[in-house]
Amino acid sequence: MIRAVALDVGETLVRDDRYWGGWADWLGVPHHTLSALVGAVVAQGRDNADALRLLRPGIDVGAEYRAREAAGRGERLEAGDLYDDVRPALAALRDAGVRVVVAGNQTRKAGALLRDLDLPADVVATSGEWGCAKPSPEFFARVVEAAGTSPGETLYVGDHPVNDVYPAAGCGLLTAHLRRGPWGHFWADDPEVRAAADYSVGSLCEVVEVVRAGR
Repeated sequence: MIRAVALDVGETLVRDDRYWGGWADWLGVPHHTLSALVGAVVAQGRDNADALRLLRPGIDVGAEYRAREAAGRGERLEAGDLYDDVRPALAALRDAGVRVVVAGNQTRKAGALLRDLDLPADVVATSGEWGCAKPSPEFFARVVEAAGTSPGETLYVGDHPVNDVYPAAGCGLLTAHLRRGPWGHFWADDPEVRAAADYSVGSLCEVVEVVRAGR
């Protein structure tokens, strides 16, 4: 039985348009240029931030992040950045008696911004707050701790095989690969991803159906 559902943030709950658009504006490049580079480095198995390093060789990403914040051009997150199915699906999961955890690779500030959105979730946390990030086993141990369940009773939902599906499954959690955003669509029909994921879904409403079917 699934007693808890934990969800990734970027391109699972929240569109990444604003995040990468902010970086593109700060670096003075077209949005499409940076988006294409992000897609390229991720498809190569590299870190997202390598896209920034391709644009500005030698860039200190942390220093630039702090400079953006100091200039009032830092991270922002608004209700309109959420995918349309987020609030109704999370509310339906809680109505079904499932504990809802939001946990992804984001900054401390992003954690605060997410909590300001007052999502229907029991726990909202980020890697920046926990001091560990996906795909480390420590991150998924913290997910299970936040869920208050066993790994086999916890379903982790995300769009990225390397950061979400594979490591969560390796830690004993159930997994759902979400066809959403560039990574979700890119890997949606990959045989290895489909074999590794317990479920393949096209929306968070389908996650609710999965949970209800197993109760």
